[in-house]
Amino acid sequence: MAGGKTGPNPTDRGKLGAKRSVLTEGSGVPIGLAIDGANCPDYQLVEGTLWSIPVARPEPTPEHPQHLCLDKGYDYDDVHGVLFEFGYTPHIRARGEETRELRRDLGHRARRWVVERTHSWLNRFRRILIRWEKTWESALGFLHLACAMITYRAAGLLG
Repeated sequence: MAGGKTGPNPTDRGKLGAKRSVLTEGSGVPIGLAIDGANCPDYQLVEGTLWSIPVARPEPTPEHPQHLCLDKGYDYDDVHGVLFEFGYTPHIRARGEETRELRRDLGHRARRWVVERTHSWLNRFRRILIRWEKTWESALGFLHLACAMITYRAAGLLG
């Protein structure tokens, strides 16, 4: 992976790797995607992921705010500023906090696991699981294709 948007992977003996950041809607359909080097902290990908949304969002209003659920890894002032700039109401939870609340409220389901499921769906595409492309543009193109297929499957248009 000599192309751009790669960096030494801290969990794989410093080999070059890539990281993807996916924004999903409530049922796990991907609506935003960004990639960077594996050594890039997650919180630095927030702005790029939000800019990657291909459709126009409705303007948030006090009656209908737009919420964004994130984990504790995104609890930085920079992230809060970006989310405020984009008009989102952030919900950032510490590790384990959501699980404890779910044990008390049996009628609710976890929100962050939706994104983990989407990453699992992306990993089922063999071309995505290991990045073979030399350029980051090609890798991003295959990721967009996989996201489109997931979206069509969720809509019941593909098998």
